[in-house]
Amino acid sequence: MPRADAARNRDQLLTVATRVFMSADGEPSMRAIAREAGVGIATLYRHFPTRESLVDAVYQDQVVRLTSGARELLGHLPPAASMRRWMDLFGDWIAAKNGMLDTLRAMIESGQITHAQTRTELLTAITTILDAGRTAGDLRSDIAAGDIAAALIGIFTVAPRPEQKAQANRLLNLLMDGLRPAARPS
Repeated sequence: MPRADAARNRDQLLTVATRVFMSADGEPSMRAIAREAGVGIATLYRHFPTRESLVDAVYQDQVVRLTSGARELLGHLPPAASMRRWMDLFGDWIAAKNGMLDTLRAMIESGQITHAQTRTELLTAITTILDAGRTAGDLRSDIAAGDIAAALIGIFTVAPRPEQKAQANRLLNLLMDGLRPAARPS
């Protein structure tokens, strides 16, 4: 039983830390994350002994959500709708990085997190949806996963904050319009 409780506590801490990182202007303190999660600082440190271990766990959790999210979305939605929903997941991933940017940069510079591996995983997720969309005929066949990744980075560079969500949604919808095949004349 304690293992199930520990796993639940860890998952709860990840969920709360992600939310806190998304809404933070700077890097929130570990104490603020523990307080928001309703646990003592010792509980947080028991699961994540350093800020880097918490940042790594949140970062990896978000990458898994993106990579598995592509397949899950395709299991429930047509490819074009899956792509648009996946773009929202990507936006959440970018937003979560706001409150852990300095730590992430240091971890990437030290080699603790490999940017190349994450990029490969994300491009594979995009390709999965693109391939399904090409087969279904609801996404263009001349678009590369790297093109979509670059467009998404641009969109979330222009509109990174939660208060800019309406603008981000308009830009994502505009991108989706460009990803659909042109209507053939009758």
